[in-house]
Parts: sequence; structure tokens; C-alpha cells
Amino acid sequence: MTSARRTTDPAGWTALLCGAFLALCLVGLGIPTKPYFDEIHYLPAARQYLDAAGQYLNPEHPPLGKQLIALGIAGLGETPLGWRIMSALAGTLALFAFSRAMWFATGSRFATLVGGVMLVCAIPLFVHARIAMLDIFMVAFLLTALWQLAAAVREPEHGRWRLAAGGVFIGLCMAAKWNAVPLALLPGAAFLAARALAGRSRLLTSRRGAPVPGISLVEAALWLGLVPLGVYAGCYVPAYAMLAQPPQQDLIGLHHQMLALQKSVTQPHPYQSTWLQWLLDTRAIWYLYEPVDGAQRGVLLVGNPVIMWPGLLALIWCAWQGVMRRRWAALAVAILFAVSLGMWIVAAKPIQFYYHYFLPSCFLVAALAMALDALWQSGRRAAALALPLAAIASFAWFYPIVSGAPLAGGDQAFTRWMLLDGWR
Repeated sequence: MTSARRTTDPAGWTALLCGAFLALCLVGLGIPTKPYFDEIHYLPAARQYLDAAGQYLNPEHPPLGKQLIALGIAGLGETPLGWRIMSALAGTLALFAFSRAMWFATGSRFATLVGGVMLVCAIPLFVHARIAMLDIFMVAFLLTALWQLAAAVREPEHGRWRLAAGGVFIGLCMAAKWNAVPLALLPGAAFLAARALAGRSRLLTSRRGAPVPGISLVEAALWLGLVPLGVYAGCYVPAYAMLAQPPQQDLIGLHHQMLALQKSVTQPHPYQSTWLQWLLDTRAIWYLYEPVDGAQRGVLLVGNPVIMWPGLLALIWCAWQGVMRRRWAALAVAILFAVSLGMWIVAAKPIQFYYHYFLPSCFLVAALAMALDALWQSGRRAAALALPLAAIASFAWFYPIVSGAPLAGGDQAFTRWMLLDGWR
């Protein structure tokens, strides 16, 4: 693995990429001018924080994402731009955090920049950065936590404040959406495993050795355990303090209600799908397809097959590299993917959708960037560049049907993009 100290940090290029991504997100962000897809659930819940008679709506999800949507409305007004601006900013943060995490994990300019480009071209990030849903906030905060934790390992001289920051963002991602909870447990478990494998005689108090020298296991439990829980609980304070009609239960009772509501959705949905369909990219979901704002428009959440299919091979490669060659960053990506996908295999939520693959797809992109970086470092640079260039071209081809752009051809305009029947 190339050391981050031997190559030039591509922070400037990362910032340019994020600026370009934000600009692309802002193009047509106010279209459609009416709420669409799950905005119909989250916008009313967000508005209550700005209403003197507000009540606690959408109790099946934690409050932070809805509070952030409300912040956008407070800043830019009750307009489509106000509804969605915080999602665009969160999407930009997600891209920046992903790229910084790649840099600190690999020390490779190529993996960092190619990974960032492919995360955009994969499509789920772009679609969710343009709609007022909760997933984008959860992903942004989790990737920011991983950035801080990777930096703590790479630069242990800053380990304490990096771990503390990581703990804060772990709490924030859980407070945005519960999908992040299984992953929130991994950093502490990884710290414990690394210290236990080192065979320290004073396991709890020793400050020597991986993953962050200078930090004891007891201190790590503070930053990666207690701090996230405190931040998570703190995000409920506005719900109890600001709303005229706050939740009727205490915090524990509210969580019992949330669990029950998560399990209660059993009515079949025409766009529901399974984890195997997500892996194979055979089932998409329409967020919008109708005449609106003077044109036929569509927003299709689909995975870019140029990325999603090769990414599966890259994940296998990362797992092999991690186990056989002890490339810990590659192993971490494989584990993060396995846990973020595996939770949906065993989850008690019977009706699932492709947007649940948003988070796992981020780790798939990371695995693909690492595999391509291995080609680049071996001198096969044309081969390493071929796939990212194809991904950019494929994203450009999908752009009209994932961005809500006007479509020519009436109500059958979508058919030109339907490579698979499951995308219809």
C-alpha cells in the first residue's frame, strides 16, 4: 500500500470535484415543483419544526434528517429549493468524505479521485442529493465518520480528536436513519479486535499498538461508544422541546413504537425488491414518471451497470487481498459492504426497496476504486482508466432519466433506457 506521506494529497482536486457535483445537483433542483416520492412523508414532518402548533410526525424514523430539511425550508422558504437544498449539501459532504476516507485508507491519488468520480457516476448518490429524503443524511454522516476514523489510523498524532469527531458523526448518522446502526458498532469492535490480537497484557488500559497508538481501549469506548449514544439521544431534544405536540412517550417508549412501525409495513408494493436483485442490478425504482412542469419527466433510481457489475468482482478481490495479504483497508471495505447488505438479508422489515442498497453501493465503489488502483500501480494504466471512462459515458447516457430532465417521446419515452425488464 502506498503511503499517504509519499504522494501528494489530492485535496484540491477533491474540492473541485465536489464543487462540480454540487453545481450539477443544483441544475433543475427545483423541478418537480411539487413533492414527489417519499417527500410526501418527510416534508410534512419537517414543517412541524417550523410550526407553532407542530406535532411529531413520521415517528418511524429518527428526527435529524427531518430537522435538517426544516433548516433548509427556514433558510430558503417553502419552495422546492428550500425542500431539497440540504440534501444537495449533504450529498456534496458525502462525496467529499468518501474521497477523504479513500485517501487516508489507501494513500493513493488515483484511488481517491477515481473513487470519487465513480461514486457520482454510480447514480444513487446523485439521485438522493436531489430529493428531500433521509438516506442522504445518513450516508453523508456515516462516510464522514469513516473519514475521521481512517485519518485517526493514518495519523495517530491526531488520533484523539479524530476519534472524537468520528464518534459524533456516528451518532449523527444513526439519528438520521437506523440503517446505519449495524455499521455504527463496527469501529469499536475493530478497535477491540486489533488490541486483543496484539496480545497486550493490559488490554483495557494499554495505549500501545494498532489501530491508534496513544489511545487506550477504555478511551476508545468513550469516543466510539458513549459519545455516539449521547449525540444520538441529543438529536431528539428538539422534538420534545420545540414541538407544541411532542412525542407522547419517553425516549425508550418512543423507540418501542419505532420498532413496531418498522415491522408493520407488509402491504406488497409494485417497486419492492430483494437484496439479490440489488446485487445483480435487476430491479430499479421510479421516484417520478409523469407529465409535470410542462414536460414528461422521470427520476429513476437505478445502479449504473458499468459500476455495479464489475464492483462485485472487486469486492471479492478486496476480501481476498484482506485475508491473504493483510491489506486492512481492502478487508474493511469488504466487511462494511457485507454488514450493510447483510442487515437487509436478516432484517424484520418485510418490504424492501433498491434505495436500501445506497449505502452498500458506496462500499462497492470503494472496492472497485481499490481494484483499479492495483491495475494503475502495476503499470496497466489504460486498463485502469477504461472502466471509469465508460462509467462517465454511461452516467451521461442515463442523465436525462435520473435528473428529471424533459423527455421527448411522450409517456413511452422511458423505454430507450430500459436495458432490463426489471427497470420498468
